[in-house]
Amino acid sequence: MKKYIVLLLTLSLVLGCKQKQDQNTQNETTQTEEPRGVDNLAYQWGQMALTATANDTERFQPRPTITSRYLGLIFISVFDAWSRYDASAIPVYLEEVDRRPAEEHNLKNKEVAISYAAYRAMSEYYYSDKELFANFMRELGLDPENESIDPTTPEGIGNLAALAVIEARKGDGSNQYGEEEGSNGEPYFNYTGYEPVNSADENVDINRWQPKYFSDGKGGQYAPGCLTPFWDKVATISIKSADQFRPGPPPMVGSEQLKEEVQEVIEMQANLTDHQKALVEFMRDGPQSVQQAGHWLKFAQDVSRRDNHTLDEDVKMYFFNQVVAMDAFIASWDSKMFYDYARPYALVHEYYQDQVIKAWGGEGKGMMEMDGSQWRPYSPETFLCPPFPSYVSGHSTISGACGEALKLWTGSDEFGEEVELVAGALTEPEHLGDTVTLKFPTFTETAEMAGISRVLGGYHIQADNVAGLELGRNVAREAWKFYNKHIGNPPEDIKENESKSTP
Repeated sequence: MKKYIVLLLTLSLVLGCKQKQDQNTQNETTQTEEPRGVDNLAYQWGQMALTATANDTERFQPRPTITSRYLGLIFISVFDAWSRYDASAIPVYLEEVDRRPAEEHNLKNKEVAISYAAYRAMSEYYYSDKELFANFMRELGLDPENESIDPTTPEGIGNLAALAVIEARKGDGSNQYGEEEGSNGEPYFNYTGYEPVNSADENVDINRWQPKYFSDGKGGQYAPGCLTPFWDKVATISIKSADQFRPGPPPMVGSEQLKEEVQEVIEMQANLTDHQKALVEFMRDGPQSVQQAGHWLKFAQDVSRRDNHTLDEDVKMYFFNQVVAMDAFIASWDSKMFYDYARPYALVHEYYQDQVIKAWGGEGKGMMEMDGSQWRPYSPETFLCPPFPSYVSGHSTISGACGEALKLWTGSDEFGEEVELVAGALTEPEHLGDTVTLKFPTFTETAEMAGISRVLGGYHIQADNVAGLELGRNVAREAWKFYNKHIGNPPEDIKENESKSTP
């Protein structure tokens, strides 16, 4: 009898251990089954968005305001679709579509829902690449022709999420469809009637923006007009209005501050190191540029790889990151169009005409002595200077905003990325410098490196940079409240994360 009891106990112990082992194996399998980092589907759609942004630059020339809106709306669509399979998230535009039951909150449904949302939104905004997106859908085993709007299926929810965003943002001031009065159906037509007070040939008000001549790459030249001068009219997502954090005015001609800052631009250029040239080029981008919003989406993807993100984490991070970038562009354009401020290109000519200075002579010429009226930014002939007013710097604003956003989202300022490139490759390919490594230890320093790169390149004075960084960070902190509301975080959690991210 005792032997029988011992046998039963032993068998029970063995079976218990086996059961526990099976359970552990099952848990491990479940954990390994969820793709992370580059393998999660939100990351892969992020890559697809970056490819489409680069293609847009090639087709339509750089238009950072427009592509920032595209990216912002794409990732809102993705977030809204995903929110219906999350326990607490609140969509931005997908109203009247109920949250799905808890038993449906699985990875497969999320993947299908965000894929249809991304596909429909990208096809609307980056329409030239629709076949590229359709092919990716097929690779995923999904039918791009499925236009279901059944709110009980992931396909229907994804399609509905994109449609809700597209519909809600028609008439938002961007003039995407040429719908604003006086546009005659021409997309992105300047419906505000803005014209610069200065022409490319005559500067009648040195404090105001002046267009400049670019090479057309064929032996001729042209002076591009102001890029989207109506962008301050675009409806914001997460901040109250475009002018909510508008900075005070820039320094005017005659002030000691402006005199010193113009001199600083000249001295910085005359002493550019290979490391600084590489920084200017990296932050400026060249062919296949993804513009500033895309640049910070790339940095967000670096975080995803570093921290081995799940789909849920990337959906939320890209949503916050790109809403911040979109609103930061709108806020930046509010300041640009309100002050209509001059760039160093014209300011240096005014302050240093008839004076001999050391400056960059152009492609293949290196540093040389010249009359101050011949000074130019460290930039290719075909894109000498951004064609819109200066104050505040867009790079500084978007970088300040997105750097702060990633710091808030991760709860830490640590970044740790680096990139290796050859100095001069994008500006003077016949006069290459050394191979240098740019290190980005923190999000804050990365934003500040982006900002100072614009002063080093000769596109901005320090006032543009400093005010832009501050404006961007204000936008991000306001957007943080919006983000937490939409992921269903209580106010006390928001404060806790804010305190963690403060150095």
